[in-house]
Amino acid sequence: MLYIFDWDGTVSNSLNKIVLCVQKAADSLGVEARTVDEIKSIIGLSLPKAIDTLYPSLASIEQESLAQLYSKAFVHDSTPTPLYSGVERTLSELKERGHTLAVATGKTRKGLNRVFTESQVSQHFSSSRCADETASKPNPLMLFELMEELGFRAEESVMIGDTTFDLEMAKNAGMKRIGVNFGSHSESELSRFQPELILESFDGLLDWEF
Repeated sequence: MLYIFDWDGTVSNSLNKIVLCVQKAADSLGVEARTVDEIKSIIGLSLPKAIDTLYPSLASIEQESLAQLYSKAFVHDSTPTPLYSGVERTLSELKERGHTLAVATGKTRKGLNRVFTESQVSQHFSSSRCADETASKPNPLMLFELMEELGFRAEESVMIGDTTFDLEMAKNAGMKRIGVNFGSHSESELSRFQPELILESFDGLLDWEF
C-alpha cells in the first residue's frame, strides 16, 4: 500500500518556526502581523497561496517580497523543528511491512531537501511532491502524480496529514485519509472530511489496518 505523508505539523513539529518566520517577514516588510491562529490556518498551502490568503490586499510585488523575506527568515532562524515522537520507528516499521512511503507537502523542493538532510529520514520515502512543482493543496494533482509514478491506485493509497487541506486533497483524489490532532488544524475541522481516524500520536498509525 502507498502511505503519503504531509510534512509540517504531521512528520515535523515545525509549526512554531513557521509562525515566527511569517511574523518576522511581516515586520521586515512593515505590514501588520497576523495572529498565531491565522498563520496556522494557512500552513500546508503553497507559499504564494498562503501569503495571498493572509494578505489579500497587498500588491503582487509586495506579496512576492513577503514570501522572499519568509524564506530567508526560515533558513536563518534557529527554532528547532524536531520530528514528532515515534516518527522514525513508524516509518521504519511501515517499510518493513512492505508498504511504500511518499511525501506530499506545501514546502518548496529546496525546503524539503533541506529538512530531509536535517531529519535523516529521507531514505524511507520512495518519492515526494512539493508545492512549487505542481498544484497547491487541496488540488489533488500531487497525489495523482505520486500514485502514477509509484504504481498505485487511489483505493490502495492513504494520505496522512494535520490540515483540512491534506484531507480535502485526499478526498478529491478518492483515497483514504487519516488526520493527526497534534498539528495545525483542530480535530473538529479535520472531522469534516470523514477521515478513517484521527491519530493522537504518530505511532498510532501502526495499529491501523488498511
